[in-house]
Amino acid sequence: MVKDCNEISNQALYIGIDGGGTKCRAILANAAGMLLGEGIGGPANPFYGVECACNSIEEASIKAVADAGLPSSKLKDIVAGVGLAGVNLPNLHRELCDWKNPFLEMYLTTDMDIANIGAHDNMYGAVIIIGTGSVGYVNTPSNKFMLGGYGFPISDKASGAWLGLKAIEHTLLVLDKFKGSSLLAEKICEFYQINTGIELSEKLVGYASSQYAKIASLVFNCALKGDEYALEIIEEGVEYISALANRLVEGESLRLCMIGGLAKYWRSRLNSKTAAYFSDVKQQPEFGALKLAIRNWAKEDRKIA
Repeated sequence: MVKDCNEISNQALYIGIDGGGTKCRAILANAAGMLLGEGIGGPANPFYGVECACNSIEEASIKAVADAGLPSSKLKDIVAGVGLAGVNLPNLHRELCDWKNPFLEMYLTTDMDIANIGAHDNMYGAVIIIGTGSVGYVNTPSNKFMLGGYGFPISDKASGAWLGLKAIEHTLLVLDKFKGSSLLAEKICEFYQINTGIELSEKLVGYASSQYAKIASLVFNCALKGDEYALEIIEEGVEYISALANRLVEGESLRLCMIGGLAKYWRSRLNSKTAAYFSDVKQQPEFGALKLAIRNWAKEDRKIA
């Protein structure tokens, strides 16, 4: 579809941004929610670097406006809704609020909030977000709380980063001959091209959560091939997700969704009772961020020049 840049430029424009530990996704739309452009940036969890998160937000946003045929200078006229992993921590939230961002206005919230708005097409319900990290979140008129989500490696169980870490821990035990050889350990050694624990340790110096998450697929693949250690890791993750789902819906009749890069892998492994809790996601988190921007700007009854 050919876009009329003059027509787009004269519209009120909004951008919705979903920033996680692996990537940052931005969508550009008008006030009616019509999608005009999309962009992807790098990691945007400020827990692993506020400057990196800000750069990724700007990178994804510039790509989104470019996709709509607009110059990067147009960002100064755009209202942004931004949902980031990590900004549930007050210090990181303050730092992001102090950022001299490129937008006309920026409404900042957590990735949990925008996931909820998108998943349920409104603000209320519960979500389990499982990608690079993990968290459970409830937001209703009478109740609002999170479970987990304290950051890797101290939290984020069943996440991609957690799966990678568990695989590394197992491989080191195999290399030190505390455990017998396994397909999972072999695949980890092949991935990193190493033969000893010291070599593996050297590879992991300074690793962020997103880098551990890159090997999560190896755990799932080895489990499908019957590797007992990979199956143990998967079973531990399933038990956690089941317990998390039970806690989130406890005493409440509300809609629950699972969202994130690993959601489809985990949902297929849940028992029928737990699987019955879950409904399909209505929209992705970046659309939740977009709705946040449009709604908050309208509440303030402000005009875009």
